[in-house]
Amino acid sequence: MPKKTIRDLDLTGKNVLVRVDFNVPLDHKDGAVTVTDDTRIRESLPTINYLREKGARVILMSHLGRPNGQPSAEFSLRPVADYLHTLINHPVAFSHDVVGDVPAAIVAHLKNGDVALLENVRFEAGEEKNDPALSRQLASLGDIFVNDAFGSAHRAHSSTAGIADFLPAVSGLLMEKELAYLHDELENPERPFVVILGGAKVNDKIAVINRLLEKADTIIIGGGMAYTFRKLVQGITLGKSLYKPEWEPIAQAALDKAKERGVKLLIPVDALITDAFNFDDKTVGNTRYTQPGESIPDGWEGVDIGPESVKLFAEEIAKAKTVIWNGPMGVFEIKACAKGTFDIAHAIAANQGAKTIIGGGDSVKAVKKAGVGDKVTFISTGGGASLELLEGKTLPGVAAIANL
Repeated sequence: MPKKTIRDLDLTGKNVLVRVDFNVPLDHKDGAVTVTDDTRIRESLPTINYLREKGARVILMSHLGRPNGQPSAEFSLRPVADYLHTLINHPVAFSHDVVGDVPAAIVAHLKNGDVALLENVRFEAGEEKNDPALSRQLASLGDIFVNDAFGSAHRAHSSTAGIADFLPAVSGLLMEKELAYLHDELENPERPFVVILGGAKVNDKIAVINRLLEKADTIIIGGGMAYTFRKLVQGITLGKSLYKPEWEPIAQAALDKAKERGVKLLIPVDALITDAFNFDDKTVGNTRYTQPGESIPDGWEGVDIGPESVKLFAEEIAKAKTVIWNGPMGVFEIKACAKGTFDIAHAIAANQGAKTIIGGGDSVKAVKKAGVGDKVTFISTGGGASLELLEGKTLPGVAAIANL
């Protein structure tokens, strides 16, 4: 997916509008606001630093949370501006308005290498509607538009797509990296190519499964959606495990397609089960592992894969040359149900001869909680965006960037 990047332009003295993803968790306590996870901010630094080094005047835009088109102190980006200042060791001018006289005045006073951050773009009602009037107002602040917010690239909003109707649009360095790993690398992967898919509902992931059945050598299925496959293939009963009868035809079609294309489709052979489960309280009752092929009793439900499944999956992962993982193996947010997900994270990290790609969302949290985030090749910053790209969808924020 060859797209123009900031490397393809003369940036000196230009006002460069950069859509970043500063949608970071904030802790509001005793009148102070602190950034509790700065991953997304740090991922934007290569682009920001490159622009500054090339003499651009950098105007950053982002959303934060869901303020529903209204200003809200809770969702202000002011604390993020202060935090970014500490990371780049350079003042960050903050505009408490998104468009209008205030940001125009701030931008007019920027010198080459300076940085400004606009207030939360979702304070503007037109942002999520991709209002051309708002897009035009944003564009008036710059000479060039840079999209570096892969995590928002699946949204057709004013600051991610609409603005490109009024300015030349190129990708930032993070966007370039995301597209390289989640698209280009997977077009012609080094083989064996192993795909690991988890998550709750098979109907949520079927588009990804179908797309990757055309590319993968092996697909490993875990998480809540695996129980439908287990019922079909192993003939077991599922107790209270996540399952709906209408998911069976979807799973069966995937099984048929895998067989037709010669793709190995691996499903769990055992499970961690519990007789009481409360996600809100993060508690479980009695737990035990089933034996391989054993049905799940009435009143019990599966909440993680078991040790034999981990062994089966890890052996396949160890043989791979390319691995992509999207979705946990169980309810890893609860400590008692996290072992299978963490074991798979360690199995992926152990294969240092492979290109290992973590495709956003909960899988990113899992590899970090497992302590192996630094042992994989690439971690995506996009949840929904990475999933839609893997499905083969066109992302509005990517389509808006000029092709090479």
